[in-house]
Parts: sequence; structure tokens; C-alpha cells
Amino acid sequence: MEKFTAKYGTWALVAGAAEGLGEAFSRVLAGRGMNLLMVDHQEERMESLGRQLEADYGINTRCLALDLADVGAASTLNAEAAGLDCRLLIYNAAYSRVKPFLNASPDELDTYIDVNCRTPLKLVHGFAASMAASGRQGGILLMSSLAGLIGMQLVAPYAATKAFTWNLAEALHHEWAGSGIDIMACVAGATATPAYLSTEPEYGWVKPSVLDPDNVANGALNKLGKRVRYIPGCSNRLNYFILTRLMPRKMAAGMANRTMAKMYRRQKNENTAGS
Repeated sequence: MEKFTAKYGTWALVAGAAEGLGEAFSRVLAGRGMNLLMVDHQEERMESLGRQLEADYGINTRCLALDLADVGAASTLNAEAAGLDCRLLIYNAAYSRVKPFLNASPDELDTYIDVNCRTPLKLVHGFAASMAASGRQGGILLMSSLAGLIGMQLVAPYAATKAFTWNLAEALHHEWAGSGIDIMACVAGATATPAYLSTEPEYGWVKPSVLDPDNVANGALNKLGKRVRYIPGCSNRLNYFILTRLMPRKMAAGMANRTMAKMYRRQKNENTAGS
């Protein structure tokens, strides 16, 4: 744990910290002795979690209630982190809905871009610039999704923004080689978070592996600085290998999208806008 904090600082910024994977990252980091700058729009839930982590692990927390779709969100977060020994950024926040593309409103499409692309892009830029100016080591972990590896129906805007996330991490990994700034995309599959469970997927006789959030968070933190893209779960890594290495892209996309259509047949049959 001392080696971890020596490399990444005594504070970590966790964006989207109140529940699900964000809660798991907060808990795992607290267990490693890191103080937490927690950010979420769910203020009460976040503050309750912060108090619990302080009591359980003897760490300090700061809770910042913030809508990550706001234009100035990244600037606010970088300013908050600047006064701390904060050299680890976890961007877990994401906007996602399972619905036909034409049923999304223009405001929803803006939210996908704001939360999933614009804010993390500017946050990473400012956070890394601060570390580069200080000459100190640090790390950035961006949560992506297997949905971003193949275009998936019913989550088209989400899948597109998650492809943006892992491409950003991969590009910066090479650009920052030797700089002391580690960056990685965690490309997660189905995980037992409130957000995923609320979509009410319908499983057939084959049920996909649904991962535990704490295991995903712990595994991702263990791989930070060792690889640029981490896929948690043996079955997910096997499926990724089959779909991307053994199958032609067209066949892999067809198979993945048939599975998606079966899991969310109710949503697929919703009336689309203008029909």
C-alpha cells in the first residue's frame, strides 16, 4: 500500500463515486490507505459513503456534489485536486440508457457527449498537465465498456462514447511513454451495479458472466501502469479474443447484436420517435 501511495499520491479523485463501480473504487482505494476526493451528483449517498469509509479505514474524504455534464465541471475538479497530493484520477461516471436511438432526445444526446466525452477529455488534460508541470508520477484510469469494442444496438451513443474512451487512453499511453504518467482504460463487461441491474436484461439458457464491482475495481488498480487496456473477467477476455481475433468483424458484430436484441427485446420493441 505504501508503494501505491508513493507512486500515485495520498489522495485520489473518483468521479462518479456514489454507487456501483465508483463506490467499489472508493472502497478499494480507501483500503489501500488513500484519501478520497469524491465527486457525484448523488450528494446524500456520496456523503454517507464517505463517512462510512472514514470510519472503516481511518482516511479523509472530501465530497463534491457536481453534475459532470456541466460545462465547467472539469475546471472545478482540477482546481479542487490542485491543492492536494492528488495524482490518481478515476473517471467512472457515465451516462447510459438502453433504448432505440431515435427515442433519445437531443438533450440526452448532449448528455452522452458531455458526461462521457467532453468532461473526461478536459479533466484528463488538466490533471495530466498539473502532474507534468510538477514532474511527479501519477495515474489516470478511465472506465470503458465492451460495448465500445463493437457497435451495439440499443446503446449506440453509449457504445460510441466508450470507444472514444479506450482510444483516448491508448493514444495517450503511447504519447506519455516514459513521462511517469500511467493511463489505462478498464474495458468492463456486465457488472452487478445498480445501473446495469436496472436495465432488467432477459437471459436465455446461457447467462453472461456478471462481475462483482469490487473485483473489477481491485483488478483494474492492480493493472494500472502495467497495461493500457484491461478487460476484467476470464470469460470476457475469452469472448474478446474470439470476437476480435478468430471471427471476421461482420460475423462478430452480428453475433453480439443478436445477443443484445434478445437480452433487451422489450426495449427493442419500443416505438421509435416519429413512427
